[in-house]
Amino acid sequence: MNKVSVAELVDANDLIVYSGGMYLKERFITTSDISRPGLELTGYFDYYPEERVQLMGMTEISYAHKMEPAARKKIMERMCGENTPCFVISRYLSVPEEMEQAAKEHQIPILRSKLPTTRLSSKLTDYLESKLAERKSLHGVLVDIYGLGVLITGDSGVGKSETALDLIKRGHRLIADDRVEVYQQDEQTIIGEAPKILQHLLEIRGVGIIDVMNLFGAGAVRTSTDISLIVHLENWSKDKQFDRLGSGEQSVQIFDVAIPKITIPVKVGRNMAIIIEAAAMNYRAKTMGYDATKAFERNLNSLIQENSQD
Repeated sequence: MNKVSVAELVDANDLIVYSGGMYLKERFITTSDISRPGLELTGYFDYYPEERVQLMGMTEISYAHKMEPAARKKIMERMCGENTPCFVISRYLSVPEEMEQAAKEHQIPILRSKLPTTRLSSKLTDYLESKLAERKSLHGVLVDIYGLGVLITGDSGVGKSETALDLIKRGHRLIADDRVEVYQQDEQTIIGEAPKILQHLLEIRGVGIIDVMNLFGAGAVRTSTDISLIVHLENWSKDKQFDRLGSGEQSVQIFDVAIPKITIPVKVGRNMAIIIEAAAMNYRAKTMGYDATKAFERNLNSLIQENSQD
């Protein structure tokens, strides 16, 4: 099971440790869902999701402060479950004394943030979803071309890394070379990033491994991007038919998302970087409503009709 330590949550989200700092690396989060324990403060614990981050905002803290001390102590004790990772208080609101005591007894950290509750909840959810999402590793090179994440795939030795290097020299950005870790962010989005050990590195046969960030600057790399298009490089063969009009739509299923795919033949003399750059721009034009293939078909049909009338 994927899990995130409370220490990682603190570092990634600018949270302030109010108490329980020694337990940050011992407490783990296993779900991206956030709990707002409003009903629990009234004593309703039938469906208390103790394994979630317990986020308390103005409503919860205000209600807690109006409770009788004995009742507040009892509720706080019940909220400190065996699997409760941490309490998070928004807007730097004051922490009830009974919560602090109960959290200390059960070794649960209390964290604070200056952010409003809704913004903080969204920020924590986005972070946890990205960290806890199921991941898989794909063979290929991921490049940002005009803001589009393009995954370049193909057999080993077909020239993926060399093409990526040419694209970097043309002003585009490298995300990952050789191995691309992907996860599904939502129903329509697949995110790709490099494994930590391979960040900013590119392998060129005959040269070796180069550090793209050191050679070309920080503007030549990105840590992650949405994958919008897959470009598959395939060695040209006279016996194989390749799409010439762009009407043969293909896609690759990654988790629950279908990513558009095009296949480009590799042949001596072809500038693959320029071709892939043009493919990315053409894909963007399609997403904006202009399809050159359909425009050609309309023109062809119009010409046929004109000639048939003569």
